[in-house]
Amino acid sequence: MAGSVFGNLFKVSTFGESHGEGLGVIVDGCPAGLKIDSEYIQKDMDRRRPGSNKFGTKRNEGDKVRILSGVFEGVTEGTPIAMVVFNENQKSKDYSAIMDVFRPGHADMGFWEKYGIRDYRGGGRSSGRETLSRVASGAVARRFLEELGIQVKAYVTEIAGVKAEKRDFDEVSKNPLFMPDKEAAEAAAEEIEKAMQSKDSVGGVIECRISGMPIGVGEPVFDKLDASLAKAVMSIGAVKGVEFGAGFGAATLLGSENNDGMRMKDGKITKLTNNSGGVLGGFSDGDDVVFRAAFKPTPSIARLQQSVTRFKEDTDITVNGRHDPSVVPRAVVVVEAMAALTVADLMLMNMSARMDNVIKIYKEK
Repeated sequence: MAGSVFGNLFKVSTFGESHGEGLGVIVDGCPAGLKIDSEYIQKDMDRRRPGSNKFGTKRNEGDKVRILSGVFEGVTEGTPIAMVVFNENQKSKDYSAIMDVFRPGHADMGFWEKYGIRDYRGGGRSSGRETLSRVASGAVARRFLEELGIQVKAYVTEIAGVKAEKRDFDEVSKNPLFMPDKEAAEAAAEEIEKAMQSKDSVGGVIECRISGMPIGVGEPVFDKLDASLAKAVMSIGAVKGVEFGAGFGAATLLGSENNDGMRMKDGKITKLTNNSGGVLGGFSDGDDVVFRAAFKPTPSIARLQQSVTRFKEDTDITVNGRHDPSVVPRAVVVVEAMAALTVADLMLMNMSARMDNVIKIYKEK
């Protein structure tokens, strides 16, 4: 299978299935000398793990990460960092009734047509459980970026049609939906409860803010900062759209309204607005990088749906098992992980952009 490797210099390779023995990731290209341990990584794993709040799947996995290589006495060695999480609470029998049926909204049909075989136990590689590998590697990238003064923070701005009107970032960690608006979180929780009672699911929007970015990170053609982030975030299974700054709203603005004016402040170039979302011409522009990702409703629902079998026969299907009424809250840390991985990779690539940077490394020792 192609497509399980991400990055150029800070590179990750993921493996495993949702109902197999376990899942894991190999991080290659992380510089030596970075202080990190399993406890640091586990904090992000706990934010993503199933059973972490009442609005998530009832699959109760500890998701305890084990570092197998690349870290010695709490410091990276510059060698590949291998991490693994073993599955402990999978119930594959929940899927036996649909082994020959393509679930609406899932990758089942594509897997069958492409490979002629598919792991019907929860979706295999296309399961949302695959994202734990991203979170583990993203924690390493986050730790790397911390050393450079770069912070990555995501939060839910909309869920079940309820939008957060406030940006109280202290509130994000205080409610199970990770919304920066207490009243909106309470209203959204009620909508999720309604969906659960009717055996349905809801979608939402996650906003991510990357602060501390220096100007000029990103490559100007195919590896633009925003293009690279968009690809990374769009690779998350439930994401159906990504926008930066003013996003689609920019299409309704005049050029004079959309352009971000600039002034000097304390000896630095400062933007007066941030419609660009922190990216101009594919480069970071010194402002916070701000983007939003739209997540579809969880496709696995217990309501009766129309489908077909792999034998090309019409049928009806009810998807049983343990599924999130909304993937959005648990996906917050996944968005952060993909953003951190992307920026870490581009930061390393950026070091070779100028000759004076190369000289600093090789001639100023």
